[in-house]
Parts: sequence; structure tokens; C-alpha cells
Amino acid sequence: MARTMARTIVGIDVGTSKICTIVGQIGDGRRLNILGVGMVPSRGIDKGVVVNIDDAATAIEASLEKAERASGLRISHAFVGVAGRHISSLNSRGVAAVQNPDGITRQDVARAVEAAQLVALPTQREIIHVIPRTYVIDGNDGIRDPIGMSGLRLEVETHIITGEAMAIQNLIRSVERAGVQIDDLVLQPLAAAEAVLSDDDKERGVMLIDIGGATTDLAIFAQGGVWHTGVIPVGGQHFTNDIVYVLHTPPNTAEYLKLRYGSAIAGNPPAPGDESDLIDAETLTVGEKQQISAHLLKQVLQARAEELIELIVAEARRSGYEGMLPAGIVLTGGGAQLSRFDDLLRDDLGLPVRIGIPGGLGGLTDSLDSPAYATAVGLLRWGVRYGGRPPEQSSSDDTSSLYERFRRWLRELLP
Repeated sequence: MARTMARTIVGIDVGTSKICTIVGQIGDGRRLNILGVGMVPSRGIDKGVVVNIDDAATAIEASLEKAERASGLRISHAFVGVAGRHISSLNSRGVAAVQNPDGITRQDVARAVEAAQLVALPTQREIIHVIPRTYVIDGNDGIRDPIGMSGLRLEVETHIITGEAMAIQNLIRSVERAGVQIDDLVLQPLAAAEAVLSDDDKERGVMLIDIGGATTDLAIFAQGGVWHTGVIPVGGQHFTNDIVYVLHTPPNTAEYLKLRYGSAIAGNPPAPGDESDLIDAETLTVGEKQQISAHLLKQVLQARAEELIELIVAEARRSGYEGMLPAGIVLTGGGAQLSRFDDLLRDDLGLPVRIGIPGGLGGLTDSLDSPAYATAVGLLRWGVRYGGRPPEQSSSDDTSSLYERFRRWLRELLP
């Protein structure tokens, strides 16, 4: 019996606070084995957007080098996550006449999806994903897979995700300047969903909340597909900055205090004179120490957490699908590590809430047991589901179709 040739897939999560490259391999049994991980602090990235191509490319290259040393493989292609406040989405419907009397073909579906893309977009925006949600054949809705079915008129409901073209182009240039061609750009919450959501979650109805460094990305799934995506301009760095401003500590100290002593629920205040509430910490003045109140620290974090939850609720209401979440909420991203944020969210929304941690992996998995790695692992799973390259096909001479698409767009925009 012939063995399936192992495929190597690489994911690069370019975030505001960190850049993480993961190398995976899939062979017989379709089990994803982790071969190497490279994580470095971000540079040249602000609010999920590249603001300095040279700095971003240098950081990406450093992440790649670490992953290459760990895996022993040269990285030439990768699936890359995209996020940021410039991302937006809309729903659109496309219609096509069925041309084959023997049944609907893939070509009919492609024409319907192409028709759904004919929406008016500002000049500076570009489509990233067009995701079919459901199909209608001759007025009969709720159809998941129309291929082979009989009918005269095919309609498709799609979810379209767009981004600012220049922001996307700068991300592409940064990755390619680091020596890597892009297999596909993937919206980060969609990638994270591949790592932490089951098919049953998506079928029943679930909201994925990915709390990144500068933004919180949302994706609502129902009936097996994505129905809404959104971006909230609040992330983990806002919690850290609040500690800096209120408690007058350096950013590194504030981040440590948040993760070590912080909580999204402050609880009851300590008794007067209770010294167990005091924490030794650095001040903004080099060499000076101070004692801060753990309860005050938690109050600061709870205030920001409640604000974020209000924004999440508002986004869910705006989507129109807030009542379609029997599977509840899955929290992921680095910001999901804040103690008791899941409890606060559960109490406020009255829905099941769990922390989404990547699972079902083999190989070097010890360092990935955290919601902070959901997007990077999800990029690998996206590659498994939608395409990956055998090692001998990974050549820097290949030209990315994605890059060609943007080159054509630039030629039209800048004659």
C-alpha cells in the first residue's frame, strides 16, 4: 500500500505584540505534527497593521530563522494571518442561471459566487475572502451543497471580508522581504476557529472571540459556516496600558502584574491594614520600588474587561445573530489568558464560555498549550483543509497568485 507523501505547511501569525511562525507536517492519518516554532516580539506593527516594512520584515525573518533551526527545514512559503482595524465585512447574494440540465456543476457555483462579489467597494479596499454560507435553488433555501442537484436558478449567500488594500500590500511586502512567498492570506479569527472550534460548534452556533494585542476579533458561526466577522479596537495592550497609567509602573512590569496577579473580577476589598494585599513592584523611575494594592490592580482590569464585554455585546447585536449561539462563546488569543475573564463574560452574557486551546497535535506541542497560539496553529489547519505544498514544490521561483492579484490592482490604481 503506497504511503501518502508528507506535506510541510507553515503558518505565520503577524500580530501587534508577537510574530509566531509554526512549521507543521501532515502525512498518513492527516495528523498534524509540529516540527518547529519560532516566536519573537513584533516590530513595525501597530494595531495589527504594518507601519514600518523594514522593521516588520526583520522581525518576521527572526521568527522564521528560529522556526527553521527548530525544524531543520528551509521555509519558502507560508499561510499568513491578517487582522487589524482596517478589516470589515458584509453579506452579499449572487445569482446564476444553471446551464447544465443534468444538474448544478462547480462552474455554476463559481459563477454565482462571482456574481456575489459584484458589490460596490471603495477604491482603497480589496476583497480577502468570499465565503459561501448557504444556497437557494429555485426558491428552496437552506441547501449546503448544491453540486449535482436539479434546478434552473442558483443563488448563493456569501460573507465577504475586505481590508484596506495598502495595509494588505504592506503586509505582503514585509513577508516577501523576509524571503517567503504567501500561499494565502487568512483572516486571523477564521484561522483561530480552525484550531479551537469543532464542526459541531459551528453547526450549533458559536461566537469566537480572539483577544489580540491591540484588537479583539470576532467571528460568529452558525449552520456550519461563518455568518459574521468584526473587529473591536480594544486588546490586551489596553489592559496593560491601564496598569501603567494608574499604578505608574513600566510596561514590562505592568504586563507581568497583569498575568501574575491580575483578574477580571476584583472581588471584595481587603480589610484595612491587610498587608497580604500589597505587591512589590517597580516604578517609572529606574531603581525605585513601590507597593501596590492587588485589589486596585484587579479593579483596573475589571473596568477595562467590562468595557470590552459591552463592545462585544454591541457587535453581536449589530450582527443580528446574538440569539443564535447555543454553543456559547470560545475565547482565544493572548488576551484570553487574563484570569477570570471567562467567568465575567459568562456571568454578564448568560452563555457557556470556554477557553480555546489548540489540540489534536503531535510533535513539539508543549509550547503551544495556550490560547495565544490558536491563530498560528489554525493557519496550519487552514493549509491542511484548503491546500498545502509538498516539500519539493516549495520553490522561491513560484509566483504567488495572491501577489499577482495585488500587482494587477496596483497597476490599475497607479498607472
